Amino acid sequence: MPMKKICVYCGSSPGEGNDYIQAAEGLAKELVARNLGLVYGGASVGVMGAIANAVMQQGGEVIGIIPDALMRKEIGNDHLTELRVVGSMHERKAAMADCSDGFIALPGGMGTLEEIFEILTWAQLGFHHKPCALLNVNGYYNHLITFLDHAVNQGFLRQEHRDLLQVHDTPASLLDSFADYQAPEVTKWIRREEQL
Repeated sequence: MPMKKICVYCGSSPGEGNDYIQAAEGLAKELVARNLGLVYGGASVGVMGAIANAVMQQGGEVIGIIPDALMRKEIGNDHLTELRVVGSMHERKAAMADCSDGFIALPGGMGTLEEIFEILTWAQLGFHHKPCALLNVNGYYNHLITFLDHAVNQGFLRQEHRDLLQVHDTPASLLDSFADYQAPEVTKWIRREEQL
């Protein structure tokens, strides 16, 4: 089944300099060129606002999903194809997951990390079979990638689960990988012989 909508997790801050905003706009351009809709957190500020506005300006589809409590804090974006206001962060994340065919994390803070790791954990547990990736703008996620490899080396993360998180430097290569994605066979449970 072809992909229709991609969920992008990203910061409500713009970050330092213009690189992160430009990366969001570059991803927006690639999404629209491939006729892929954007699902995101519904804010009009920071990297979140940049990607949503860029998709809309190019005639693409944007679904924003935001909890009522964050409508003022994150400044809900009412210039979207659709803005859904939900009751909680849990509802937001579940709704974003349900209507998306893949998940990308642009640079962001704790919220972005929490969102990509939750959806990655769901993939690890077999709750979904959709691709997950980091868009590693200017090496933003390098230290995180090193940490995940360290977790594998220390026996807290299986390599097959580490490999569920793709890492790409450009929107084109990332979305190419999504188009060809085949979910691997993974198991969460440790086999008995590995415990001995």
